[in-house]
Amino acid sequence: MNIMDFNVKKLAADAGTFLSRAVQFTEEKLGQAEKTELDAHLENLLSKAECTKIWTEKIMKQTEVLLQPNPNARIEEFVYEKLDRKAPSRINNPELLGQYMIDAGTEFGPGTAYGNALIKCGETQKRIGTADRELIQTSALNFLTPLRNFIEGDYKTIAKERKLLQNKRLDLDAAKTRLKKAKAAETRSSQLNSARLEGDNIMVNFSYMLNYLHVKWLKSEQELRITQSEFDRQAEITRLLLEGISSTHAHHLRCLNDFVEAQMTYYAQCYQYMLDLQKQLGSFPSNYLCNNNQTSATPGTSVPSVLSNVGSSAIASTSGLVISSPSNLNDLKESSGSRKARVLYDYDAANSTELSLLADEVITVFSVVGMDSDWLMGERGNQKGKVPITYLELLN
Repeated sequence: MNIMDFNVKKLAADAGTFLSRAVQFTEEKLGQAEKTELDAHLENLLSKAECTKIWTEKIMKQTEVLLQPNPNARIEEFVYEKLDRKAPSRINNPELLGQYMIDAGTEFGPGTAYGNALIKCGETQKRIGTADRELIQTSALNFLTPLRNFIEGDYKTIAKERKLLQNKRLDLDAAKTRLKKAKAAETRSSQLNSARLEGDNIMVNFSYMLNYLHVKWLKSEQELRITQSEFDRQAEITRLLLEGISSTHAHHLRCLNDFVEAQMTYYAQCYQYMLDLQKQLGSFPSNYLCNNNQTSATPGTSVPSVLSNVGSSAIASTSGLVISSPSNLNDLKESSGSRKARVLYDYDAANSTELSLLADEVITVFSVVGMDSDWLMGERGNQKGKVPITYLELLN
């Protein structure tokens, strides 16, 4: 029974406190009550914390969109994270494209120019997909996780203490209002008590009222001192937490550097992969590469004028590349002679009729009547077999 009485009293006290705060807040909004203003330093810290929270949320959400453009995949990852379970590994878009290219190239035939090019492109796309996966993992660990920890951890603590500070301020202002009203009532009672009134009963009643109001005034003063002390203490706690925002900015700066470094690594890998792929595709005979030249030049534009717009670095990077022209290959196939050829990159023979090749080695090649137009007969010492034309560079 005593416990129940205690709970009822506590509930009544909490309800009274809540009502007092609501009345004080309403009167402040209506301009009917004074409001204790926080000092300028604390106000600046509160504004800085709120600004940090808003922009951190925006940066975090947009980074998630950048790393995972698919909204359904993001929702799925969020659900697995809340369930504290590991999300299933899924193939990403570059890896899927690369697999399609490799399958198509295998279907068309690795020995054909198009099939071989598809396989090379597919392998490069899968490497890019792997690099993309590493970028997502690194960025999530070193950049997104610290930002999320601030939003869900540090800032929640700051918001909680800020709410307590707001309540303590309302309690303080309500106590000030009650003390002000008690003083005003005591003043009016003193004036009435000092007036010449007839009847002893009336004088006794006013004296009693004066004593009551004086006690109430003393109680209000004591309550004000307590609420002022609690407010000052809560303001100091909140200030100490808010001053940690500068440390948060320094930590997020380090995380941002890690994110930029991860992006630099990713783009450097992609650039190197595509550069290697370009070199491999650039070694194909020019009749397989003419589409880009035709579409890049508008009708009536001469080839020299188009080349003049190409950067000097691009020209320098391809200046050492010698590509066998179709006329040279046709002349070789029509003639019965042989020529020396340099192997552009490795080739593994698919069967016993073909000759395996190593990049940069020099072999002898010649044409055989009735052979497929994409192949020549290669000879290295006592070894002889078919070799794909796209892997060769004829030497003068």
